[in-house]
Amino acid sequence: MRVKIAGAGIAGLSTALSLHAAGITDVVVHEAVEDIQPLGVGINILPHAVRELIELGLGDRLAEIGVETADLTFINRYGQRIWSEPRGRQAGYAWPQYSIHRGRLQLMLLRAVRERLGAGAVVTGSPVTGLHHDADLLVGADGIRSSVRQALFPGEGEPLWGGHVLWRGTTYRAPFMTGRSMIMAGHGATKIVIYPVAPDEDGNQLINWAVQHQAPESTPRGDWNQPVSVDKVLPHVQDWHCDELDISELVAAATKVYEYPLVDRDPLPHWSTGDVTLIGDAAHPMYPTGSNGGTQAVIDARVLAYALATGRGLKFYEDERRPVTNRIVLANRQDGPEIILRLAHERAPHGFADIEAVLPLTEREEIALHYKRLAGFEPATLNARRSWSAEPPPLPRHRRTT
Repeated sequence: MRVKIAGAGIAGLSTALSLHAAGITDVVVHEAVEDIQPLGVGINILPHAVRELIELGLGDRLAEIGVETADLTFINRYGQRIWSEPRGRQAGYAWPQYSIHRGRLQLMLLRAVRERLGAGAVVTGSPVTGLHHDADLLVGADGIRSSVRQALFPGEGEPLWGGHVLWRGTTYRAPFMTGRSMIMAGHGATKIVIYPVAPDEDGNQLINWAVQHQAPESTPRGDWNQPVSVDKVLPHVQDWHCDELDISELVAAATKVYEYPLVDRDPLPHWSTGDVTLIGDAAHPMYPTGSNGGTQAVIDARVLAYALATGRGLKFYEDERRPVTNRIVLANRQDGPEIILRLAHERAPHGFADIEAVLPLTEREEIALHYKRLAGFEPATLNARRSWSAEPPPLPRHRRTT
């Protein structure tokens, strides 16, 4: 079986590695850019995707370039703690969660593809612009502005903007809290997420931060790499308090800041037509709420490889993945697990003396658990789920002739 993949991002490279592990080795990834650079900032890879990468033999490499996330804490703008929970193995998962620089993850996957499938398995400067191809299957892994998706659904139009802008940056600073912690702070209109994305270096870590702000005057451009001045961001967080670190100082010290109007697309009625299918952001672009973009792409790749290697086909792949990702796309428009920040703000806009009187523990627990179930990473269920590894088919036996 010959497979052509459009796009050498996390989705496309994970697909190539997954197919190879399942015994489908005639695979070529076509990437539009000439030189793949480690662009972007931080992302989280949740346990259900880390499981897949470990089963692909990439566990040690992940540990070398990422930070194993230990805990997540939600606070309001006054620094008052709303909710804390352990993450990864500390939460009972059999696999860790990693906070990692997106570009470093992409380059790690790229190296693995070239090692396992050969130097020619990734062709750069080679955009896929339509559905015509010379393979048994074309996989569109070319992102939110996918050419493959556009060819399948020519009338869809531009990505949909929900009225928020996202500013992202990184800053080298001393570790905070456990050194493996995530903080989410703010309220409904503005919030920030902060976490380290690289191991200690001379006593400092590379700290990723992302500020999401309601901004109805913005015009969506869909460009992750639109540089802006940090002065555009600071007014929205400069009076926020946090005992563990100085939020405004962290933002002010960033060397570069990127702006991205938050966009997604409506769920599709199907991803596959004949010998073409979609994966990752090309199939289900979503807001980065709940750290699910890269995570779902990795899982897509593994399920697709399993479906093809076991003869179940594209229908099985879609039946497994499309309902789950559709639910996440729609849930992320409603804040996902971060709804806890909005509820605390609505009920106590000036802070609180007792969080239990504002958001009872049972309600906070249900919010956290509900999203894990919806996104497919509730600990007990994930730990018990069968593997998506598909054993390569046995080599044909040749009869001896006499």
